[in-house]
Amino acid sequence: MNELVGATFERTEFVDVDMADLLNRGSTFRECVFRGVEFNSSTHTEAAFLNCTFVRCEFFDATFTDCKLVGSTFDGGSFDVLRVSGGDWSFTGMPGADLRRASFSGVRLHDVDLSGAKCAGAAFTEVDLSDAWLHGADFSGADLRGADLSGVDPTSVTLTGARIEPEQAVTIALALGFRIG
Repeated sequence: MNELVGATFERTEFVDVDMADLLNRGSTFRECVFRGVEFNSSTHTEAAFLNCTFVRCEFFDATFTDCKLVGSTFDGGSFDVLRVSGGDWSFTGMPGADLRRASFSGVRLHDVDLSGAKCAGAAFTEVDLSDAWLHGADFSGADLRGADLSGVDPTSVTLTGARIEPEQAVTIALALGFRIG
């Protein structure tokens, strides 16, 4: 597969498929299962992966722009240099994922499960992390500027050295029980 434009797949299982370097524009995958699929260096624009399951998939240098991955789950796999810009990844499950070299910008991550995720040094800029499951996640040194941190419990995540904006510092201080002013 080199290019997919507007294709639709429903309840399809992809096993050990090489989707490296794939150009995907506007295709929809609904309730599909991807096992051992390589998405390395693939580019996805305005595509939808709705309630899909990804098991041991590789996303090295993959780019997702304005894509929907609502309700999808990730079990294992690699996310080195993954870039996500815009779109909606709400209700996505990525517990324990190693996202240290990933970048999320302007994407909706409402109710996402990042519990135990390794996000140290990653970028989560201008993202909606409201009601996200973050218990045990490590955001040490991560770039969180502009992210909605209103649902973050700073006692259950590691935030040492994370970069935030002054307004976000107030949100964190309030979550810790401080009274401002």
